[in-house]
Amino acid sequence: MANLVEIHDLSIEAKTDAGRTLSILRDVSITIAEGEIVALIGESGSGKTTAALALMGYTREGCRIVGGSVSVAGRDMARLSEPERARLRGATVAYVPQSAAAAFNPSSTIMDQVIEVTRIHGSMPPDAARKKAVELFRALSLPQPDTIGQRYPHQVSGGQLQRLAAAMALIGDPKLVIFDEPTTALDVTTQIEVLRAFKRVMRQGGIAGVYVSHDLAVVAQIADRIVVLKGGAVQEVGSTERILSAPAHPYTKELLAAFEPAPRAASSPSGKPEVLLEVAGLMAGYGPIQADGLPFMRAVKDVSLNVVKGRNLGIIGESGCGKSTLARAIAGILPPVGGHIIFNGRELARQAKERTRDQLRELQIVFQSADAALNPTMSIGDILARPLSFYHHLKGSARQARVDQLLDMVRLPRAVRYRRAGELSGGQKQRVNFARALAAEPRLILCDEVTSALDTVVGAAILDLMKELQREFGLSYVFISHDLSVVESICDEIVVMLKGEKVDHLATADLMGDARHPYSRLLFASVPKLSPTWLDTLQIDPELLAAGAHG
Repeated sequence: MANLVEIHDLSIEAKTDAGRTLSILRDVSITIAEGEIVALIGESGSGKTTAALALMGYTREGCRIVGGSVSVAGRDMARLSEPERARLRGATVAYVPQSAAAAFNPSSTIMDQVIEVTRIHGSMPPDAARKKAVELFRALSLPQPDTIGQRYPHQVSGGQLQRLAAAMALIGDPKLVIFDEPTTALDVTTQIEVLRAFKRVMRQGGIAGVYVSHDLAVVAQIADRIVVLKGGAVQEVGSTERILSAPAHPYTKELLAAFEPAPRAASSPSGKPEVLLEVAGLMAGYGPIQADGLPFMRAVKDVSLNVVKGRNLGIIGESGCGKSTLARAIAGILPPVGGHIIFNGRELARQAKERTRDQLRELQIVFQSADAALNPTMSIGDILARPLSFYHHLKGSARQARVDQLLDMVRLPRAVRYRRAGELSGGQKQRVNFARALAAEPRLILCDEVTSALDTVVGAAILDLMKELQREFGLSYVFISHDLSVVESICDEIVVMLKGEKVDHLATADLMGDARHPYSRLLFASVPKLSPTWLDTLQIDPELLAAGAHG
């Protein structure tokens, strides 16, 4: 079979604001046959997206190709002029972004945007383009394919928008499609629909693909071969089956080990279990208060749960189910409009500002986005010093010594105290987030999707750190996530939420056996497995789908 793509010894460099030269890709060589789908996997900064974008002759601002060749259908994208590349983009090689929402113009209809490529290249008349778009909508299993193009981007779901982005890429009949982490932001149940649609259309059209991801289970479902990248260099190349069953490189083995963290060992507190947190009939939401005393948007509806001292509770569910709102309500950031929160034997005020300093200290929250949670203008030392001053009245050398101790606790070098958040990696920033929570010396930490923005290996390291800190300081966690394997690895019990309601409460040891609600069974059945045949052989009872969808 002829190679459609031949990358030989590709090297890409970047220049920093200080004038330093950084190597982004070093002597990377990859081939892709016609109709073959190749996955590029690796941690953030490994160069996988940079390599994929080079197939369109594109490099990010400040970067440049300094060596090698990038041949697509016989044309070297590295040496073509920009007008020549533009003629190939959308026609020979197309791109599906990670965030479809950011790729669509909110002021234009979906149809106008999907067929825009055909207008730019003059490849077909508008009527023929619209007819082909509807065929793609149908092939991608989109609802109401004849009319969905008349809607605007905000009028469809995230999963639908991701498939519409694929339709936009496919309408020009490209020979190669680049998928840049297109399912990362999707729930597992939606992810299955999107992956099935992508795989079916690519196979039927004999289209080659590059699939960029750090999720090995997703890659296993769609790729024929896997290229493992780290530090801008290729570590290993092989068939999907071989890489998953018999990895050769230590880094590949590390990726596989991190995919399925070890389940949490069952914990049995000695003596009578002490309830640390009790939530009863909690109601919370957004918008104006209505005549019934409840907000217009009711995100949390009559939720009750307990957290026992020394044990961890996981909260899972799809986006919009109310799990993060529940955490904010417990923390007093979004005051609940009904119910009770009892912490350490005392009822908490609904608003954080009405709680005592000790209550604030003992109940901390760590947010999903470390970037948004850390002040970019302050040094890490100053960020960690603030809770030490506020809660413990530490000053001077005592406070500085405690900052060093906190950095030691989260396994960061003490020199990090002089740096700002923007100078740290994602994993380092999340460690600083934990250090700030630990500065308060809490009893319970609410963890809101703390690993979801991190690569598999980095996320596994954060989980190991959390377990270590729990053993050392007797902490309890409420762990919110959509990643079941992560929740299983750290939690004793799991609450399943759907449309603002708690629909199940399960022991981690036997999730499928204990699951009573159809949505819980659907959720657990939808988690991808490290098997190339999992998606093709997956069969979900239609009644289960319907029951789960309707709560």
